Amino acid sequence: MAPTICAALFVIASAKVDKIFLSANFFKEKFYFFTIFVPGTRKYLFIYSYKVMNFAQIDALLRREVVPAIGCTEPIAVSLCVAKACETLGVLPQRIVVALSPNIYKNAMGVGIPNTGMIGLPIAVALGAVAGRSEYELEVLKDADSAAVERAKGYLESADIKIDIDRQTTQMLYICVEVFAGEDSAKAVIAGTHTTFVEVSRNGEVQLSSQGAGEQGSTESADEQLTMRDVYRYATEVELEQIEWLREAERMNIAAAEVSFTGSYGHGLGRLMHTTAKQSIFGDTLFTKILSYTSGACDARMSGAMVPVMSNSGSGNQGISATVPVVVFGRERGVDEDKLLRALALSHLTVVYIKQSLGRLSALCGCVVAATGSSCGITYLMGGEFREVCFAVKNMVANLTGMICDGAKPSCSLKVTSGVSTAVLSAVLAIEQRHTTSLEGIIDDDVDKCIANLTNIGRNGMRETDKLILEIMTNK
Repeated sequence: MAPTICAALFVIASAKVDKIFLSANFFKEKFYFFTIFVPGTRKYLFIYSYKVMNFAQIDALLRREVVPAIGCTEPIAVSLCVAKACETLGVLPQRIVVALSPNIYKNAMGVGIPNTGMIGLPIAVALGAVAGRSEYELEVLKDADSAAVERAKGYLESADIKIDIDRQTTQMLYICVEVFAGEDSAKAVIAGTHTTFVEVSRNGEVQLSSQGAGEQGSTESADEQLTMRDVYRYATEVELEQIEWLREAERMNIAAAEVSFTGSYGHGLGRLMHTTAKQSIFGDTLFTKILSYTSGACDARMSGAMVPVMSNSGSGNQGISATVPVVVFGRERGVDEDKLLRALALSHLTVVYIKQSLGRLSALCGCVVAATGSSCGITYLMGGEFREVCFAVKNMVANLTGMICDGAKPSCSLKVTSGVSTAVLSAVLAIEQRHTTSLEGIIDDDVDKCIANLTNIGRNGMRETDKLILEIMTNK
């Protein structure tokens, strides 16, 4: 804003009149608009300038939200919290008490735990205790080899492990682990994000306490509060070396897909579409390849393959869905590597932006958010600019809003495939200047309001849905 004010003052100093009226307006598109009226001349002078965006803040936000993870992030976050509590205790505990928010519990019930061949929370807790290292964060189990898995299975038989839902917490993402050995005890609490410790103590002596941290929907105070215009400008204007690290997301998430083609993982959707026999039905097309690679990476991850993926906003499936469709489209079309890198930044930052108001966990399936990001990235690779990217977002919001999250599990690959197929269709429509309008349902002419409508439904409108989903899941 400072350059604009200086320009306005220069005009005032040069006008040589007795009175000047200066007004300034700040629009959500983040530009400043000044009106200077010089009465003696009956003239108006308009000055406007885009706010200088803080690319450093956005870069830090993107780097914090797009990180490697091994395994489904909800049970892995539980393993992380257990590992921290055990490290604080200093010995392997005889008893572990775990209390989880309903959404963490829901997302950890039916998903494979890496390298174990087992599903659910008990083995995640045991493995976190015997082999977890909290310094690795969402890769907390990366040292858990077959010997560690056998120790964890034995520990399950001998230790007293209690896992329950904390129905008193108001937070969507909350993990409390208490561990006991003889007269000693330790406690670790994660809240707000999958890796944010808000409390650590030993024998009642507090080692870490962050009161008020982790509130649902809160963001880091230094975070840039984004708009879709910000997202697009960052992705298309930031220096390429600042986003070079996203090539690792490309490498990791494509590698996860290729692992899925070599074995039997989950429902095998990706591998099925990848085989020559089934291509007689689906066709050997770019569209099929996008779907097979994306669903394949999800198949491997949900069934517990020991493969890292680059996650987004605490979700590996969101990271996969934001990365793989964009990469496959770009590679198959022979897109310039630099443009592909910018498309990845656009896709991932769109997801981060939507999650700023939606929150980490909700009753809304994360593939809706992540596929919206990939639709933006594909639209950009097809030659679309900001206008077309906004059209793609509107098409996605009109189609997938309301898809429920009923926990992390192998069938997530089906939802991921639905989301990504819609992402491609939305991008194709956008490039042809076809899009949903404010006359249709929850769509608004303003793309940011469209996103706000989506997140409001997911965060607030579906709360009772979330409770009913968990009730159904825990009473089968």
